Amino acid sequence: MSRNRQQKKTCYEVDPWKIIETDFDPQTNFLSETVFSLGNGNLGIRGSFEEGYDGPAGTSMEGTYLNGFFEKVPIHYDETAYGYATHTETMLNVPNGKLIQLQIEDEIFSLFTGTIEKYRRELDLQQGILTRYTRWVSPRGKIVDIEVERMVSFAEDSLVLIRYTVIPVNFTGIVRLISMIDGHVHNQTSENDPRIGTSLTGQTLKLEKLEQKENTSKLLQITTHSKLQVLSCIHNLIESGHCINRMNHVHGQMLEHRYTFAAKMGERISLTKSLLYLRSDRIPPDQLWETADTILETVKQQGWAHYHMVQRQVMDDFWMHCDIAIAGSDELQQGLRFNLFHLFQSAGRDGSTNIAAKGLTGEGYQGHYFWDSEIYIVPFFIYTQPWIARKLLEYRFNTLDQARRRAHTLFRKKGALFPWRTITGIECSSYYPAGTAQYHINADIVHAIRQYEMATGDWEFILKFGAEITFETARIWLYIGAFSGGNPQRFCIFTVTGPDEYTALVNNNFYTNAMAKSHLNYATALAKKMAQENYEDFNRISRKIDLGAEEIEEWQMAADAMYLPKDDERGIHPQDDSFLDKPVWPFDRTPENHYPLLLHYHPLDIYRHQVCKQADVVLALYLLHDQFSHEEKKKDLAYYEQVTTHDSSLSRCIFSIIGAETGDIQKASSHFLETARLDLDNLQGNAHHGIHTASMAGTWLSLVSGFAGMRISDEGVRFSPQIPVGLIGYSFRIKYRGNCFKVHVSEQETTMKLLEGDGFEFYYGDEKIWLLPEKPIQFQRITK
Repeated sequence: MSRNRQQKKTCYEVDPWKIIETDFDPQTNFLSETVFSLGNGNLGIRGSFEEGYDGPAGTSMEGTYLNGFFEKVPIHYDETAYGYATHTETMLNVPNGKLIQLQIEDEIFSLFTGTIEKYRRELDLQQGILTRYTRWVSPRGKIVDIEVERMVSFAEDSLVLIRYTVIPVNFTGIVRLISMIDGHVHNQTSENDPRIGTSLTGQTLKLEKLEQKENTSKLLQITTHSKLQVLSCIHNLIESGHCINRMNHVHGQMLEHRYTFAAKMGERISLTKSLLYLRSDRIPPDQLWETADTILETVKQQGWAHYHMVQRQVMDDFWMHCDIAIAGSDELQQGLRFNLFHLFQSAGRDGSTNIAAKGLTGEGYQGHYFWDSEIYIVPFFIYTQPWIARKLLEYRFNTLDQARRRAHTLFRKKGALFPWRTITGIECSSYYPAGTAQYHINADIVHAIRQYEMATGDWEFILKFGAEITFETARIWLYIGAFSGGNPQRFCIFTVTGPDEYTALVNNNFYTNAMAKSHLNYATALAKKMAQENYEDFNRISRKIDLGAEEIEEWQMAADAMYLPKDDERGIHPQDDSFLDKPVWPFDRTPENHYPLLLHYHPLDIYRHQVCKQADVVLALYLLHDQFSHEEKKKDLAYYEQVTTHDSSLSRCIFSIIGAETGDIQKASSHFLETARLDLDNLQGNAHHGIHTASMAGTWLSLVSGFAGMRISDEGVRFSPQIPVGLIGYSFRIKYRGNCFKVHVSEQETTMKLLEGDGFEFYYGDEKIWLLPEKPIQFQRITK
């Protein structure tokens, strides 16, 4: 069952390199605040207006976020039990420093008063710059042009720069700019949708200290429970215009700088505003103030032009390695680049943060990190920006001790169990059937580690980080699984939840068992290899975690005997032991407005039916691609397509990949198109609360792993390209083992060209070929 969504017309102009809004509409404003968000992996700021917003309720959400900057509060249970998650963490909305109020004489600029004669807002994906132009006629007839440029800096990851320019068009008189920082901020509270908001109420950040000087304001605040501090600063620089008066005001935690200008018709008044956010988990608390002064002075000296130049350089390098060029559809091209841009903006780069489900564009899922990172997002960075992939994986190592504590709580044994949702590494899910029970998170992380090592050859990472994670997490399978009935030939895993959140607490979830088998095989092989080739490192880790040869042998025995359900009569893999015994969900009696099901039906009602929220068995077919036949993949895909709602944004990209692999190009293309423009066209109806980072990465996977057929294994990398319906070609770049190469696929042929490196061996279909410098290779395109 593939539910057909009504395609929604985008409210943005189609442009291959820009997102363009030419009309201001309060009904699309909430979505636009997400779409026009900017970030740099540490700091994110929603695309709300500098002048503020006084439109209808429910059409705006102000937000400035620091990746991993959180408040920790106890989870309240009226009925609790041993081992439940005890606390949750919420990424906090920090002070709004972008506010700039414009006054013309005694009239205040607002998008809801006067007349908007011209309006244009552009997100330039190439440069990483947001611009806005407005011609406004005040209620009394005064006309001004307003030009705004905004960037979240890649040169200084705590910095936002705004250049705000006003030009009187038909008058000479007084113009006033009021630059503000507002510390009275709070997070969005929970609604009936469990994906949105938090239980935090009121202002979580408490004022510690404030300071206001001639052009600078600072607010130091601290969280109530996590005791993290944030120093929020603004600095104002008048670039042009005749300023005749400057005044400062403090209203509680609202700090203002008022600049009054004697404006002349046609002359520019320009203010450059620096926003700086420093945090005590990265800078010692007693050094925050001094560090802020140093950075702000540097920004003042180097100026807008310097940071604009660096922004362009960083973005040029990103697009050089990450761009996907599409021939045949500007809509698809725009969607792809928009998605890749937001992935780059959202990913943590310090080894202490990861990438949240909504990136840094909204508060959905409380800013938590999920298994989405390793299965959907890390692969994109592995093959385009491997240094970022490594940092995302280092985050898991840096939270390994928390995973150890969780394993000890649940099993009172050695090992590590990573959380389903988290910021600092603790389990933050209060609903264990769809949270803690998703033990597959351990195998997902190790799968990404293995993919990273195969693609990069970074053995140092394995020795320093990856091996310890792999060994500690492998232990969990022997705690939740057993040789069924004492049969050494049948290892079963009990009471788990797979990726499909519409089926919980089952025995022998196919995905979990298959990934556990892969995990145990890899852990065993890695231990043996290190014992032979890197004995000192292996001995160091073994002593640290008390790992013996007998335990490693048990891993291999469990892997060899792992039970993988198979229904021979249907020729498919059951999602779990009981899945095929359940009645199929009554799709024909389910109203279209009752999707997603989780918002309209009790979990027990959903659990007792055959219905999938997302790819589960089908995901295993992709990740463990070399373990299943073409016929198995085809039959599984056909069956699960009928019972999957795709209520999760993680789903369609995986169905697209397996559809392309098994020859259903039409269906694969349909899923691909919806994934590519999921947020731009707001196809799930909730993009206003933030982007869907995993789905964005899934777009890249759909094209590169799906239609281009890229697969990696111990044998190397393999391609078998096809073209989505409606396109005439595409190209992308891949980094592999120190090489960078370009793949171009047209209707007639595929061309591969080495751009960096000494060359490598790969497979095109079943043919093994060397790609060497200055020797591009052309192939007749493979058809299925």
